[in-house]
Amino acid sequence: MSRRLRVRLSAMALISRFTRTAFWLAILLLITPALPADRSVIEQAERIDRLHSLLVLQRGEPVIELVRAGPGLDQPANIKSVSKTVLSALAGIAIDRGVLTSPDQRLVELLGDRVPDDGIAPWVAEITLGHALSMQTGLRSTSGRYYGRWVQSADWVAHVLTRPMVDRPGGRMIYSTGSTHLVSAALTAASGKNTLALAREWLGQPMNVRIPPWLRDPQGVYFGGNDMHLSPRALARFGELYRRGGRLDGRRILSADWIRKSWQPNGRSPWTGDDYGYGWFITEIADRATYYGRGFGGQGLFVVPESALTIVMTADPNPPSPGGRHFRHLRELVALIIEEFKP
Repeated sequence: MSRRLRVRLSAMALISRFTRTAFWLAILLLITPALPADRSVIEQAERIDRLHSLLVLQRGEPVIELVRAGPGLDQPANIKSVSKTVLSALAGIAIDRGVLTSPDQRLVELLGDRVPDDGIAPWVAEITLGHALSMQTGLRSTSGRYYGRWVQSADWVAHVLTRPMVDRPGGRMIYSTGSTHLVSAALTAASGKNTLALAREWLGQPMNVRIPPWLRDPQGVYFGGNDMHLSPRALARFGELYRRGGRLDGRRILSADWIRKSWQPNGRSPWTGDDYGYGWFITEIADRATYYGRGFGGQGLFVVPESALTIVMTADPNPPSPGGRHFRHLRELVALIIEEFKP
């Protein structure tokens, strides 16, 4: 056998072995499960002690579904102060439908005989619906160390309105659930329906989500800005409503104009430095404009329009408060999600 022939045969054998190797490698790649792109996100989420669930949608489709504790993704959970974000949507729909006129409408006009005759400062007459939604009423807070006394009072609305003025209406943001409770009372007075009925009619039915009853004040007004219960999937639908400009399933539910106003800064959080609109915090995470609602214990709804992301977190809602460090961990998790799922 000539040397040229032997070289040719050796080359053919090498090619044959390479072809067989490539073939079996391709088969191996097909039958071996790929490492999920979300592995790092799940690992980081599982290191957050209080976290119950994490649901991430991109372009409306779930890309992460994690349940560690709590009622799961389909059953209602206490969303705590993320309720303020939902309440803002109800105010916007009320304006869209002509039940309310604008964010500039004065609360004393809406509340009528719910306003006490005595004990209120003159500036209370200047407080608008928008001031209450952005927590810029100027009234001393009812949250934090003042919370217990407020919710044990005989008339929550009167208690809020008779708080001392510590700033002018429209001034600095003063975090206070009392301010948003005034919005719930105003919606009830203006519409003739309670806030639960409005939430079910204006959000629950068109979004096809369940909204169970929640706590009421002594006069029967549903708690404005706390203790609503929604499932993570329902809350994600709500986030998608905002991400999609007020439309879901081809139906207009909320005006794009209200979303724009809600995502426009009015005040600034004294804790995080993030801006605050109407029920939404406004910030930048991982170089992306991010809008979020936040509740005690680690409840969260984050919308990142540029990345087509809606992120829902539920957590242990019981005291003690995990503090600012816990929220930093949640924020870091959101940053990782944005990086992991860049379009």
